[in-house]
Amino acid sequence: MAQRYAQVRAQTVALAAPLSEADCQVQSMPDASPTKWHLAHVTWFFETFVLERFEPGFQPFHPAFRVLFNSYYQAVGDQHPRPQRGLITRPDLNEVRAYRAQVDGRIARLQNGATDTERPGDELLNLMELGLQHEQQHQELLLTDIKHLLACNPLNPIYSPRWPLCTVAPCALEWLNFDAGMTEVGQRGTGFAFDNEYPRHPVWLSAFALANRLVTHGDWLAFMADGGYTTPRWWMSAGWEWVRSQRITAPQYWLPAEGCESNCEWTTFTLHGRMPIDPHTPMVHINWFEADAFARWKGHHEGLPLRLPTEAEWEHAANMQNPCWAEQGNFLDSGALHPLPLASLTDGLMQMGGDVWEWTGSSYLPHPGYQPWEGAVGEYNGKFMVNQMVLKGGSCATPRSHIRASYRNFFPTDARWQFTGLRLARSL
Repeated sequence: MAQRYAQVRAQTVALAAPLSEADCQVQSMPDASPTKWHLAHVTWFFETFVLERFEPGFQPFHPAFRVLFNSYYQAVGDQHPRPQRGLITRPDLNEVRAYRAQVDGRIARLQNGATDTERPGDELLNLMELGLQHEQQHQELLLTDIKHLLACNPLNPIYSPRWPLCTVAPCALEWLNFDAGMTEVGQRGTGFAFDNEYPRHPVWLSAFALANRLVTHGDWLAFMADGGYTTPRWWMSAGWEWVRSQRITAPQYWLPAEGCESNCEWTTFTLHGRMPIDPHTPMVHINWFEADAFARWKGHHEGLPLRLPTEAEWEHAANMQNPCWAEQGNFLDSGALHPLPLASLTDGLMQMGGDVWEWTGSSYLPHPGYQPWEGAVGEYNGKFMVNQMVLKGGSCATPRSHIRASYRNFFPTDARWQFTGLRLARSL
């Protein structure tokens, strides 16, 4: 645990290293948080839920941090308003780094048993593991939030100078069929899982098919060329209202190439700067409304009732198709920081793990028999089970060790600053 703690905490610091202090301070929209706030909040989590519980003679690093860096834990106390996190200019970045270092030292002493009390057992270890899983979630949020911020800058600043893409042959869309029958959904085994992944329970699935690959940028260009953003028949009512009210004409971060007036080539902003669209890369930064509209459009042109997979279909397919479905995925560990085109073609479902979170057609609701954790950490997942949709599989910004088939990510239908894409499904 001590080794894992050090590795995860160091990874967060490394992700912030390319940024200036100004980069770390600014908040580009209410849904995003400044990098400095992420660095402090994940430290607050260990101070509040681990040290305050187990450290003899506990004293906070700074009493005001309890409110400043509390995200949404009502049982802990008040929170600074989320849309105003960018206004927290003090503490400065150096003090936040000192906060991290001090808490890390206190955690190390606690782990080594260098206290006057008996070393705590499973409760401490469980809270430590939760804190590390929580920090890995914020590593991805740090990247998606800084990407949104840098994209607002007309200079198109570069977070990482490495551009990982290469030219590959396109992959035809094919279907893999799955028979009707009973399956089980939810965490299995003894490894860590969040409370929303429990309990494992039986689900009946009708026969269905999943596309062998993700929808690509090239697929999306065809959707746009056919009036995808100007044809209301493909859109849910709320989605069409979003398109009209926000004047949406293209996915997040897309702009026409410089000097292009008609029949434009498109560019997209990445963590490597602004780049031309690669038609073979998985489509990314689309919300649920866009994913659903694309499925309706594609189904019309293919003469098939296409749709998004359900959460249970996706999870069943991942487990049945390949128990090691995520081992070769493009995750944060690969360093690409962008969805990658297929390096090689294989039988079965490709790119189930990594690259982009895959929207499903399932609302984020509790599994039958769900029970939230005890105490303040019980607020972690359960209270968000309304007006959200489930995503599966992880992304190019997700740490590989963080993902599993039962993992349930969730966002509102209009969120698209995350690394979100889609895979098509159909009923048989």
